[in-house]
Amino acid sequence: MSAPRAASPVLDRLRIGSAPDSWGVWFPDDAQQVPWRRFLDEVAEAGYEWIELGPYGYLPTDPAALREETDRRGLKVSAGTIFTSMHHGPSVWDKTWAHVSEVATLTQAMGARHLVVIPSFWRDDKTAEIIEPPELTVEQWKHLTTGMERLGKRVRDEFGLDIVVHPHADTHIDTEEHVERFLDVTDSDLVNLCLDTGHYAYCGGDSVKLIRTYGERIGYLHLKQVDPDILSDVVAKGTPFGPAVQQGVMCEPPLGVPALPPVLEAAQELNVDLFAIVEQDMYPCPPDQPFPIAQRTRRFLRSCGA
Repeated sequence: MSAPRAASPVLDRLRIGSAPDSWGVWFPDDAQQVPWRRFLDEVAEAGYEWIELGPYGYLPTDPAALREETDRRGLKVSAGTIFTSMHHGPSVWDKTWAHVSEVATLTQAMGARHLVVIPSFWRDDKTAEIIEPPELTVEQWKHLTTGMERLGKRVRDEFGLDIVVHPHADTHIDTEEHVERFLDVTDSDLVNLCLDTGHYAYCGGDSVKLIRTYGERIGYLHLKQVDPDILSDVVAKGTPFGPAVQQGVMCEPPLGVPALPPVLEAAQELNVDLFAIVEQDMYPCPPDQPFPIAQRTRRFLRSCGA
């Protein structure tokens, strides 16, 4: 007689969703991306209830129009996304706040509570050209951390939203060393983390270790995996992130690393409600590729207890 199969843990503190990124969407408008109506149709049909706004301008920016589209499909918005370059100091504040205000207004109007904040790339995201040094100076780190705290306070005061900073490949907050340095010098009342499991693994980090060490700073999750063989090639050759994605470095779970069940269980053990939003970077991709992957990924996450 075979041993009974262990039951999956109940991951009832995690709210699973997906994002335009999982449909190959990186830009507000791009001929290589699926139209936004198709994304909404397919993300709902794949079994997801929560979505992110993606790049501002991809989905309708009029709240009434967007709410009509999401309500009709049974979808709700978990977060908006913004890009910042706070390490450049106070000179970029006004331009940054103008962009943040647009995204935060729509995010708030859609009933979401989070802004995912991605630091600016030191490589161009289309050409892969190196546009500034990958390491910050001491002064730039000070600008980055104080700028994020200022942003967190104003976003909360004016919009009632929490910012969650997203460590990302080819940005200045990427590796375990950089992430821990950022967390150690920022105020947890103003700034927390969007842990992207794929980007963190891409940059050599251990997501379970981070959750267990800095659990009180984990405010949001992006679920993603990397193909370890492709990643080894990317690291050996110093391949920029954009071309690495085109090689397939971000892969469909459960085919890559990190293993998601231990990550999900560690997040559940924090005993707080967390969004866990699926993202699989694959820009550009054939328009028929994302939907079956999204269906399989949702089934896999259900099998994990989510």
